[in-house]
Amino acid sequence: MLAKGRKTTGRGEAVPVNYAFGPHEDDIIIKHRLLTRTTTTRGEPPLKKLQKKFTSFVLEIEKDEDNFNDSAKLSKTFLQELSTFEIPLLKSKAVIDANIREKENFNELKEEINRQISQAQADIEDLKKQLEESKIERQHKEECEAIRKLIALQQPRSETQKIITDLEKEIAALEAENTAGSRLLELRKKQFALLLQVVDELQNTIVEEQKNLIEEMRMAEEQKSGLEDAFGGSEAMAID
Repeated sequence: MLAKGRKTTGRGEAVPVNYAFGPHEDDIIIKHRLLTRTTTTRGEPPLKKLQKKFTSFVLEIEKDEDNFNDSAKLSKTFLQELSTFEIPLLKSKAVIDANIREKENFNELKEEINRQISQAQADIEDLKKQLEESKIERQHKEECEAIRKLIALQQPRSETQKIITDLEKEIAALEAENTAGSRLLELRKKQFALLLQVVDELQNTIVEEQKNLIEEMRMAEEQKSGLEDAFGGSEAMAID
């Protein structure tokens, strides 16, 4: 708010000057003007005029002289001035009441707007949750669809069961063959071990027989040598 004043220059000239006030000073000045009905227009302030009328009326009453007519005129003038002063006050009161109602309406509107904002924020959060749930549900549906397509690409259950049955039969046959092969292998092992034992015994018999044969041949040689010696002695004796 700007207050007007005058400043005298060095040459003695009066120059109008505007003084700036802060918000607090503005409130004080406005409150004072409302109470005193003082405006920025020229002329005597209404409250001061009313005070003068009242003072004149009181002074006239306090006189001892018979001045009823003058007192009546001053009273009437004072009441007129009071009515004149009261009308703006009533207008100001009406404006204040209207401002209060407007402020209350504004506060109610503000509360309603804040409530709507809070509701909108809550709705937004709910929609976000619903959106996340919808995304998860859509993802599950896509995964189920992908699994369904994979299942559709596979063979029917009857064919799969038939293949499994055939494989089980083939496995059983292979196991039977394996069992038979194991038994045959075990039999062959036993037969081979028996054969080795027989061969070993046969070798031992051959060696023993060879030893006996050598011994018999040696003994026969010894007997032959003895006979030759015996025959040689007899012939010598005959010669003699």
